[in-house]
Amino acid sequence: MKHYNAHTIEARWQNIWAQSGVFEPLKDFSKPKKYILSMFPYPSGAIHMGHVRNYAIGDALARYYRQMGYNVLHPMGFDAFGMPAENAAIQYGIHPKQWTYENMSKMRIEFQALGFSFSKEREFATCDPHYTKIEQGFFIEMYKQGLVYQKEAWLNWCPKDKTVLANEQVVDGKCWRCDTPVVQKQMPQYYLKITQYAEELLEGLKTLEGHWPAQVLRMQENWIGKSQGLAFAFTLAPESAALLDSHAQIEVFTTRIDTIYGVTFIALAPGHPSVGVLLERDLLEPSIKQAIIEMQNTSARARSMEKKGVLLPLYALHPLSCERIPIYVANFVLESYGSGALMGVPAHDTRDHEFATLLNIPIKSVISQEGLLEHSHDYDGLTPAQAREKLSDWFEAQGLGQRITHYRLQDWGISRQRYWGALIPMVRCDHCGLVPEKHENLPILLPEDVNIDGEGNPLEKHPKFRACTCPTCNRPALRECDTMDTFFQSSWYFLRYATPKELWEKEAFDPQALDYWLGVDEYIGGVEHAILHLLYARFFTRVLRDLGYVRLDEPFTCLTTQGMVLKEGAKMSKSKGNVVSPQEILSKYGADIARLYIHFVAPPSKELDWNDKALEGGARFIKRFYEKSFLVLPCDHPPKLENLNAQEKQARAKVHTALQKCHAIFEKKQPGYPFNTLIAASMEALNALEKTSNPALWSEAYYILTHILEPIIPHVCSEIANRLFKCQNFKPQEVDKTALEQESIEIAITINGKKRASMVVAKDLDRDALLAQAKVEAHKWLENQEIRKEVVVPAKLVNFVI
Repeated sequence: MKHYNAHTIEARWQNIWAQSGVFEPLKDFSKPKKYILSMFPYPSGAIHMGHVRNYAIGDALARYYRQMGYNVLHPMGFDAFGMPAENAAIQYGIHPKQWTYENMSKMRIEFQALGFSFSKEREFATCDPHYTKIEQGFFIEMYKQGLVYQKEAWLNWCPKDKTVLANEQVVDGKCWRCDTPVVQKQMPQYYLKITQYAEELLEGLKTLEGHWPAQVLRMQENWIGKSQGLAFAFTLAPESAALLDSHAQIEVFTTRIDTIYGVTFIALAPGHPSVGVLLERDLLEPSIKQAIIEMQNTSARARSMEKKGVLLPLYALHPLSCERIPIYVANFVLESYGSGALMGVPAHDTRDHEFATLLNIPIKSVISQEGLLEHSHDYDGLTPAQAREKLSDWFEAQGLGQRITHYRLQDWGISRQRYWGALIPMVRCDHCGLVPEKHENLPILLPEDVNIDGEGNPLEKHPKFRACTCPTCNRPALRECDTMDTFFQSSWYFLRYATPKELWEKEAFDPQALDYWLGVDEYIGGVEHAILHLLYARFFTRVLRDLGYVRLDEPFTCLTTQGMVLKEGAKMSKSKGNVVSPQEILSKYGADIARLYIHFVAPPSKELDWNDKALEGGARFIKRFYEKSFLVLPCDHPPKLENLNAQEKQARAKVHTALQKCHAIFEKKQPGYPFNTLIAASMEALNALEKTSNPALWSEAYYILTHILEPIIPHVCSEIANRLFKCQNFKPQEVDKTALEQESIEIAITINGKKRASMVVAKDLDRDALLAQAKVEAHKWLENQEIRKEVVVPAKLVNFVI
C-alpha cells in the first residue's frame, strides 16, 4: 500500500494541467456554457485565506461543469491600480509598476500551487495598456453623451504633503504619514451620472430576486434610497433675508410633510451656500465662525461620529403658521444630499431628537399616541398618510412646493489625485476649455520617470507630461493629472474576459463572444462588495448597453457572497497576530487538504472560524481515501454489480446518495452550495465501503467518488482516477436509482444517547427482532448493565438507557 505524498502528486498534476491547456474555454459556441467568476484580487504579493475560500468555491463549480460537458470560462486577473503601490514606492523606494507586476508573478505561483483551474489565456491586469486604452475610450464616449461632468467637491487635504487623502488615509483626523491635521479643500472633480440610471438600477433588482442573496438586494435598494415626498422652501425672515440678499429661501425635501407643524429648527450643512455668504461677509461671531470652519475641515465620515451644531443669526418663517424658525449649522447634514438643508422635527425623528436635545431646542409633538395628527390646525384627526396627501395638494395648489421622487444615490465621483491609476483622458485648453483626447491618441499612459515622495501628485510636477496639444484647435494645452477611481476598472473587467486575447489590442469586445458568454452564471466574492462594486458594475453594463457595446442589462445572473475567515472569533489580521498563511498550509499539508478544509468546515455563506483540529481531520480522510485506493482493481469503466449482500447494498446506496447530493448541490437544488454535506456524505460512503470486500463494488465506488470529489480535491482524485481508470477528463455520472431503493437500512445503536455501533437490517424488521439484534451488536457495552429503557426511532436508531 502506497503512502500519500501530497507534494509529489500535486506538482505532477499541476504540470499536466499547465501543459495540456485543459482549463481554456473552447471556441465552440454551439456547446452549453457556464461563466464562473470569482472577484479578482489586488496584487499585494500574497493571497490570504479569504482569497483561498473565494477561489475554491469558484473552482469547484468550474470543475463540476467541465465534468458535465459544459464549455466553461473561468478566468482570473488583477485589479492592479491603487494606493498600496504608491505607499510601497514611498516606503521601499520601488516603482509602483515594478512592485505591482512582481506581486502578480508571486500570486500566479500561489494560484497554481492551489490547483485553481483558471484560464491563463484570458488573464490580464487592469494596469495593462490595452485595458487602459479601451476604458479611456469609454470615458470619452460617456463624456460626449453627457454622462461625465466636473464640479467642485470637498476633499481630505494634507497641507504639509500637499496631497489629497483617501478616507482610509485619515487617522484620527490626521494624515497617516506625517500626522498633520487634515483639512477639507474644495477641488474640481469628475463625476459619472449614475443617478440618471437610479430608477432602472432599482427596478433591475426585482429580476435578481431568488438569484442574489436577499441581504445584498436589500443593501443595494437602501443605497439607491428611493423616497417620494415634497420639495418646498422656507422663506427667510426679513432681517435674515437682508443679510443674504438673493439667498432668501432655504430649500428642503421631506417625506414627512405631515409633521410640518412639528418643525422647531432648520439645519444646514457646513458647506451650504447661505453659510458661505455669512462667512464671506464676516457676519458671524468668531467662536461660531471657528466652529463652522472646523466642521468644514472634517470629513463626512468623521462628522457622522458625533453630532455638533451652532446657531446662526438667521430665522425662517414657517410656511403655514408663520412662526419664526431658528436656523443652525449641523455637522450631520451633508452638502451632497438633497439641497444640503433639512427641516428638524425632533419629536418624530431620532436624529433630529438627538440634535435638539444636545442644543436645547424645543420639541413639539404633532402625532398623538393613537397615531392621528394633533396641534396641526385644519389637519387634526387625520392619519399621517391622509395628512401627507392633503398638505402636498395644498403646497402644490399654492405654488409653494412640488411632489418629487428623491434618491439617496449620489453621482459617482471618480477623480483621484494620485499617480498609480488610469489617467482621465481630458485636456484643458485656454481657447477651447475642457476637451476630450482624440481616440487615435489612446492610450494616454503614465510617465514612468517620476519621483513618488508623497508630496502632491507627481504628475503635476513632471516637466514634460502635462504639456500637450489641444485635440480641437492644435494650440498648446495642459493634460489632466487626475487618475480614475479603481472601481472604474473593476466595473467592466468581467466583460473583457469574454473576448479572446488576440483581439485585445484591436477592439473592446468580440460581440459574438459577449452574446455567448454573458451574463456571468455565478459570481463569487465577499459581502463587503455588496454595494459599491456590484452597483457600479450594474451601472456600467447599462451604460455600455446604451453605447451599443453589449446587449444585456444585468451582468451577474447569480451571486454567491462568502463569509469571512476568522480565527478565535476574530477577523484574521497581522495586527492581531492571528493570520493563517496559505503558504504554511501548502507546505505542511498540500493544496487538496487546504481546499477540503475550506469546503468542509462551513458552507460558503457562513463565517469560517479556523480550526487546526478540523484541518488534521481532513488530512486523515484524504490519506485514507488515497491509500485505500490501492485495494481497488483497475478497470476501464464501472463494472456491473450483481448478487450483493445487505452490507454491500448499504455501501452502494451510500455511494449513490453522495452522487445524488453532488448533483443537487452543484445545480443549486440545495441553496447556498453546502459542500460540507457533500464531503460528509462521501466520508460516510467510504466508511460503509470499508465494511465490504467486493472488488466490483470497490471499483464502482471509487469511480464515482473520484468524480464527486474532483471539484474539491482535484489532485488526489486525478491521481487515483488516472491510475485505476485511465481517466484524466472526468465525465458525467448518473445516479442509479435502484441502488437507493433499499431492502435494508443502517441503524445506529446508542447507549445513553452516545453512538456506540451500527447495524444493517431488513427495512421491515419488527421491533422485537430489531432490539434483539441491537443487543448482540452492542453486547460489550451492555454486559453486566441494567437496561432501564429501550427506545426505537424507526429507520434511524436504537437507544438503550442503562
